[in-house]
Amino acid sequence: MAINLEDPKKFRTLRDQAHQVAMNMLRPISRKYDRAEHAYPKELDMLAAMIDGLSESGANEGAGAAGVRREETAQEKAGVKNGANLASVMSIAEMCWGDVGLLLSMPRQGLGNSAIASVANDEQLKRFEGVWASMAITEPGTGSDSANIKTTAVKDGDHYVLNGEKIFVTSGERSDAVVVWATLDKELGRAAIKSFVVPKGTPGMKVERLEHKLGIRASDTATITFTDCRVPAENLLGSPEIDVKQGFAGAMATFDNTRPLVAAMAVGCARASLDLTRDLLARAGVSVDYDAPAYTQSAAAAKFLQMEADWEAAYLLMLQAAWMADNRKPNSLEASMAKAKAGRVGSDITLSCVELCASVGYAEAELLEKWARDSKILDIFEGTQQIQQLIVARRVLGLTSAELR
Repeated sequence: MAINLEDPKKFRTLRDQAHQVAMNMLRPISRKYDRAEHAYPKELDMLAAMIDGLSESGANEGAGAAGVRREETAQEKAGVKNGANLASVMSIAEMCWGDVGLLLSMPRQGLGNSAIASVANDEQLKRFEGVWASMAITEPGTGSDSANIKTTAVKDGDHYVLNGEKIFVTSGERSDAVVVWATLDKELGRAAIKSFVVPKGTPGMKVERLEHKLGIRASDTATITFTDCRVPAENLLGSPEIDVKQGFAGAMATFDNTRPLVAAMAVGCARASLDLTRDLLARAGVSVDYDAPAYTQSAAAAKFLQMEADWEAAYLLMLQAAWMADNRKPNSLEASMAKAKAGRVGSDITLSCVELCASVGYAEAELLEKWARDSKILDIFEGTQQIQQLIVARRVLGLTSAELR
């Protein structure tokens, strides 16, 4: 099955609309909410309503959070499909050209929504439609090793009782519900880890604090505790059965979707830095000639061309991972490759742009220093750079997590 990595014609309008939103709605309030950490950006309510309307009308596929579904219909088997995942990464990249923190603050577009879209059954998809869901995975002492989750879920009649603590929950205070990862049986390891939709206000669930952060300051990041928190059994996403043979695959399907989305965030933020840096260099008399070899140009221009090449590689890997999800092809390797490449070069590019622009890049008069701060988290959450490289190595070498740690 061939893949054409040009932007599909049917998504170009969506891409252009997202760029206009980023330029006219997000950029103007970017610095305001970076300074006003934890203040809710009320301007996003209108934008979220617009996206909801587009999604409901079907006018713009990919306007909302998408998921990775493994089941194929006869129509989908018939040919190549450019679907919601590809549209989502294209639009997210454009929105993050405006502001990453504001994109992460969008109502009903949380990472938990992608988890629901990926794992929920048909009844759950309908029941949780319109819910703004954040995702709670990370725990104290359990950072990148998601399989080592300590939060427990014990069946009690028609409920599960959750106990544990989650940290670094994006939109943890603002969202309507939290998708919580917990284990049904610690002795059975990763196979027993399931995700639960816990509505806000559920007794036993408490937002303990909000974190002060280096970047994405417009987005709230919460610590949440669960103390004898009773969740209806029907809120367990997917199958309640523990399949030791399947292992962690059910839970990891969520990452197959969210990692390309995070790659898209890094791609968009890096693109913003490159565009502004090119303009600032031109004002300083440094021109970048795309038709001439780098060694014939100034050191600044040569560095800029190298960053452009790195950006292009990350962009193409992002598109490939999303396209494979749309076409029901296993994309765990490609999702991790995209996340690893985009996270690393995104941080490298934004910091290098600050360096190239010297005092102008370091000062708050421009947004370059903010983008450098914002981009760092994109190399960390949804699996760190090191974890992504470990996953890629396992896939390439055909080794299990026990064989390559």
